[in-house]
Amino acid sequence: MTREQSKKTLIYLAGFMGSGKSTIGPILANTLGYEFVDIDKWIEQKTSKRIVELFQTEGEQRFRALEREALQASTARDHCVVSLGGGSIANEENFQLIRLNGIVVYLQLAPEEILHRVQHRTDRPLLRDEEGNILPPEQLDARVRDLLERRSQFYERADIVVASDRKRVGSTVDEIVKRLRSFQKKEGA
Repeated sequence: MTREQSKKTLIYLAGFMGSGKSTIGPILANTLGYEFVDIDKWIEQKTSKRIVELFQTEGEQRFRALEREALQASTARDHCVVSLGGGSIANEENFQLIRLNGIVVYLQLAPEEILHRVQHRTDRPLLRDEEGNILPPEQLDARVRDLLERRSQFYERADIVVASDRKRVGSTVDEIVKRLRSFQKKEGA
């Protein structure tokens, strides 16, 4: 299937942890009259484990395999908004799968805003040390910036990039809807 033949009603929300994917996703889906799927929630339901627990007991490699399975399953959907995990598109194979099958919307945040949003979260395994302890502020800052730098090559290739720094959720959803309609019109969907 070529990109031109792909579904234009499958919307993938990408962005760093804390960018608002799980908050914006259901509202965007409701606004569009679409269903909503959260990849992390799909994995949690399939494994009966929280993501942080899955990382601790089975490791990141197992999590990424389940994530890939969820991404492949998502491609069978239509009229759906899919909230990706922060690192879901951080490899070329996943990125191409998503890009071929839908429209990728990147919720962009400045590193400082990401830090503000995630600094007190205990459910983010990549923001912990090897023993599972929450990172101190200076290490957290370095980890966020490192992950963001490694993922930016994928995020920036999204079909639509929307800054979500300190905006009201409704304003962000409105902007995404407007940009989606413009993109779909341009693509002939």
